[in-house]
Amino acid sequence: MDVEGGLPAVQSTGRRRTSSSSWGLQKATLLLAYQSFGVVYGDLCISPVYVYKNTFSGKLRLHEEDEEILGVLSLVFWSLTLIPLLKYIILVLGADDNGEGGTFALYSLMCRRSRIGLLNNIHEGSLSAYNQKEPREELKSSLAIKCFFEKHYSLRVVLLLFVLMGTSMVIGDGVFTPTMSVLSAVSGLRIKFPELHEIGLFALQHCGTHRVGFLFAPILLAWLGCIGGIGIYNIFKWNPSVIRALSPYYIYNFFRKAGQDGWSSLGGIVLCITGAEAMFADLGHFSKLSLRLGFTVVVYPCLVLAYMGEAAYLSKHREDLQSSFYKALPDRVFWPVLVIATLATVVGSQAIISATFSIISQCRALGCFPRIKVVHTSSQVHGQIYIPEVNWVLMFLCLAVTVGFRDTEMIGNAYGLAVILVMLATTCLMFLVITTVWNRNVLLAALFTVGFGSIELMYLSACLAKVPHGGWLPLLLSLVTLLAMSTWHYGTKKKKEYELQNKVCLDRFLSLSSGIGLVRVPGVGFVYSSAVNGVPPMFAHFVTNFPAFHRVLIFVSIQTLTVPKVSPDERFLVGRVGPPANQLFRCVVRYGYKEGRWDHFNFENQLLMKVVEFLEMQEEAADSGELSVIPASPRAQQLVDVDAAPTASCSSSSACEIDPGVVSKRVRFEERAGAGEEEEGEMKSGEVKTLLEERESGVSYMIGHTCVQAHESSPAVKKFAVNVVYGFLRRNSRRPAAELGVPHTSLIEVGMTYTV
Repeated sequence: MDVEGGLPAVQSTGRRRTSSSSWGLQKATLLLAYQSFGVVYGDLCISPVYVYKNTFSGKLRLHEEDEEILGVLSLVFWSLTLIPLLKYIILVLGADDNGEGGTFALYSLMCRRSRIGLLNNIHEGSLSAYNQKEPREELKSSLAIKCFFEKHYSLRVVLLLFVLMGTSMVIGDGVFTPTMSVLSAVSGLRIKFPELHEIGLFALQHCGTHRVGFLFAPILLAWLGCIGGIGIYNIFKWNPSVIRALSPYYIYNFFRKAGQDGWSSLGGIVLCITGAEAMFADLGHFSKLSLRLGFTVVVYPCLVLAYMGEAAYLSKHREDLQSSFYKALPDRVFWPVLVIATLATVVGSQAIISATFSIISQCRALGCFPRIKVVHTSSQVHGQIYIPEVNWVLMFLCLAVTVGFRDTEMIGNAYGLAVILVMLATTCLMFLVITTVWNRNVLLAALFTVGFGSIELMYLSACLAKVPHGGWLPLLLSLVTLLAMSTWHYGTKKKKEYELQNKVCLDRFLSLSSGIGLVRVPGVGFVYSSAVNGVPPMFAHFVTNFPAFHRVLIFVSIQTLTVPKVSPDERFLVGRVGPPANQLFRCVVRYGYKEGRWDHFNFENQLLMKVVEFLEMQEEAADSGELSVIPASPRAQQLVDVDAAPTASCSSSSACEIDPGVVSKRVRFEERAGAGEEEEGEMKSGEVKTLLEERESGVSYMIGHTCVQAHESSPAVKKFAVNVVYGFLRRNSRRPAAELGVPHTSLIEVGMTYTV
């Protein structure tokens, strides 16, 4: 009776806990939705300022009837409904790569799940976080597409170039968005030097997405409230009948009467969907539910009301065509709205600038962009980054475009072409994702591609007609960026192929070492290379010319996988190279393409700790000859203390303390040994003690300083790509030692020429 009497109380407590957990999840989602207003939607929400102006800047004119304005409004409404809402918010957001979005995230998803890309990695298959789902039985159409790509290497190359083209167009958006937004927002005032506003925008980027997002969210919410409220006011005051434009009939009627002029105006209408791709690219900062909630509840209704209100005003004031947005404002709110509009342009530009940083960071991590400095502005969120070189290059290009064009019409032509090309690239990639990753029927994929692709191709045809009038600029920027990224990827790939083909097998290396009188010097040596087996050719070249290396040698290979993040439990793979007497180890460190790098001193200590933990596990994996995964919660406890104590001691027990000397830090390893494990602990502590003693003697870091050159018999195109373009990029990118944070006082760089 007592037990039964207690059951309702237990059930009630469980309901309260479930309710509390549910409320906590809802609260977190609402907070993310609020933060997203400061980062994601700005570009999309500032477009009402310039859409109608650019749409009617050509030959299209308003007549006494309202067919033209109702047709344009209907096109805007259905474009907003089909592209940002239906395509991106409902469908494309579901194709995230474990929470990450963007063109390159789609490609990495295909590389990992369907194996039709060029960035597959041999060390990512064992990651449990990305292999939890039971594989479905693949459809014949899915298998056929995969086999087709596997048989034709050239198709995989074309696919990568297509992805890089879409990525380069996103970078082009980062140039045109600030320029277009700022010039349009301040058009209410005749400011002589509007480019000064852009300087302030780019100067804020070093603060990080987190601070910028919290600063900008209230501004954008105020902006959406203004344009939505003013839209309602204009609808009821000037022309409530504009609601008729929600019918797609007016699109047909518009093209029937406007003809070719109506088709040409699509280059301006496309500007109403700018920023839709940025929503997907910035997905890594938020959740899918928060983005869907923020867009459908707030952004989409306010934008529709804003466009309808401006159309209602234009239907009665056709003479204000080129400044309809500001002329439609009531006099009492003109100045407040102008101030908010000017501030909102910063928000609008922030969305695509953050997306540019994110995509370039992904490309750099996967070997498709030169090494550049990436600053992580948040210690909690790895995706919040700042890239100084990219930031200031974007600012310089924005100023150049502003000074060179001085006209929002020409900038709008360039802007629209860049936007629609990125969307078309995403649509094409989604066909492969639906068939090969989601394993859906090819007819569904074709329906998605044909449906959205036909709309985007219609816009693209109108934008291509404006290439001579400013549309050439995004094509030029994209071509230069594509050339740099593809050449860097090609040169890096050839370099890795050379190292793979010229690696030295262990037996040959040991026999070579005994023949040249090899000397083992005190200390620990870290040899960084991309080789995950064998002896790197760079190290063999060094030993051949200088027959000496450290008593403890660790070959370190840092791999960036086509996954966003790698669990700390699966980050380190450690194994022994050769017999135990050689004291040679190999460590493969795996990172995701969205993860930041490390503090070098802590990274060095982590490597040593993982080797110590491997030695403790060696009896279980002694005869396997394979690398062992060392989890983040090992059997050996690790304590890292910062101390100025100059002493170092190692007692007879299993606790050791070492002092690196110059760095003035102390690292202590403590092992847990039971009473029945003392003898086993003594056996293990010998190698552990030797490792720590050699660590106390000093640490050196060996990195290859290679020069990649094309073979003399290579074609002229290959010589130009490798010797000229790749050589220029390599000389002007960050040095590998700086990328790894290796101290110069302990660095050994081995010069070697790779002939590919």
